[in-house]
Amino acid sequence: MDKAIVIRGGTAGDYDRVIAGVDAWWGGRNMAAMLPRLFFQHFAPWTFVAEKDGDVIGFLAGFRSQTDARQAYCHFIGVSPEARGLGVGAALYNRFFADATEAGCTEVLSITSPSNSSSIAFHRHVGFELLPGTAIANDIPYVANYDGPREDRVRFVKRLGQ
Repeated sequence: MDKAIVIRGGTAGDYDRVIAGVDAWWGGRNMAAMLPRLFFQHFAPWTFVAEKDGDVIGFLAGFRSQTDARQAYCHFIGVSPEARGLGVGAALYNRFFADATEAGCTEVLSITSPSNSSSIAFHRHVGFELLPGTAIANDIPYVANYDGPREDRVRFVKRLGQ
């Protein structure tokens, strides 16, 4: 990864900078609704920003599970199209993995849509395993209606310390 890229903890002040570009990063899809400000205010220790030359080029918003302290969860990760392929997403996840390990977590969970083949490939590339599902499409298990009607999701786990 480029040494000019800095991965740091996100702050409440970062939210407006991040949210301003999210929809454009996904080709105009309405993704901003999936990233509420609360991740930058109330989960700041688990939210990270990637910067280059003062510009936000990526982020990861997550949290430690309140149900199972051994688990951390990545809610949303994004990298600007211009910075994809530079290792920014992997660096964001590596920071998250390191902080989760330090906090005593043994695994990180994440999800994506079964149609998002690039996200599935990326998660597998950074060490996530596919979890079982209720259905299979293109050899990928997913849980039908995971997030409500017609909101199917592929589930992942990254076991830490292995």
